Amino acid sequence: MSTTFETRYASNPKAVKQYDTQQLRDEFLINDLMQNGKIKWVYTHYDRYMAGGAVPTSDLKLETIDPLKADYFLERRELGIINVGGDGSVLVDGETFKVNHKDALYISKGAKDVIFKSDDPKQPAKFYMNSAPAHKTYPTKKTSLAEANKIELGSLETANHRTVSQMIIGGIITTCQLQMGMTELKTGSVWNTMPAHVHDRRMEIYFYLDVPAEQAVCHFMGQPQETRHIWMHNHQAVISPPWSIHSGSGTSNYTFIWGMSGENLDYNDMDVAKITDLR
Repeated sequence: MSTTFETRYASNPKAVKQYDTQQLRDEFLINDLMQNGKIKWVYTHYDRYMAGGAVPTSDLKLETIDPLKADYFLERRELGIINVGGDGSVLVDGETFKVNHKDALYISKGAKDVIFKSDDPKQPAKFYMNSAPAHKTYPTKKTSLAEANKIELGSLETANHRTVSQMIIGGIITTCQLQMGMTELKTGSVWNTMPAHVHDRRMEIYFYLDVPAEQAVCHFMGQPQETRHIWMHNHQAVISPPWSIHSGSGTSNYTFIWGMSGENLDYNDMDVAKITDLR
C-alpha cells in the first residue's frame, strides 16, 4: 500500500492553553509528509482540510482513503499541488502536466485518474498537496512561480522583507475554496506574517521549505493574547486553526507554502493583531 493517512481533530483554544510542548507538537505539527515511494495524508477536521505529500520514486496513483467515503479521491474534492523537489509531472485523466520545482497545479473536482511521476527517481519530485471539499468543477490548470501574482511586503529594517507569490487564487486559478501560494524571505530577513493576524472565516496550514540544514524556524500560534510556539525544520508543516495567529521567525531566511480554505475567498479578509498587543 503506497498511501497512508492520519486524522487530526479540531481543538478548543481553551484546551490548547493547557498543552505542553509535546501536546502542541502532536496536535499541530506534521513532520513526515515527504516519504520516498509513498503518498501520506493528514486529514484535519478544520474545514475538512487535508495536507499531503507524494514522492514518486516510481509512478504513484492518487487513491481514495477511508475518511472520504468516496469512490475516488476527487469525487467531492479539489486538489492543489506545489512541487518542492526535483522536476516531475502529473497525469490527470490522460493529460500530462509538467510540474517542475516550485510549479503549482490545481486539479478539479471529478478528476478520477491522477498519477504522480518523477523525471529522475534518484532526485524525485516532492509534491506538496492541499485538498478541500468542493461543490463545483473548475478547470484543471497549472501555474509557474514566474506566472504568480507577486506582492512585496515588509523591509530589511524590520527583518521581514518578503515576496508573496499567489499561485492558486482567484484571478489566476478559479477554485471553490482552496487557496495556495508561496512566500520567500529575502536574505537577512527572518520574520514571516508579521504583524500577525487571524481569520475566523478560514483555516490555514504552513509548510516550511528552503530551511538550511542545522537551522530552524520558530512558528508562533495561539490566540493573540495567548501565544505558543513550535520549533520546525525543513519540509515540516503546521496546522493553524481559525482562532490562531500563524507567524514565524527563523535562524536564517527560508520559504513557506501557505494553503487555506473556508467560507471566504477574499485574501485580505483578516483581523490584524498589533505587534504591541501580542502576549
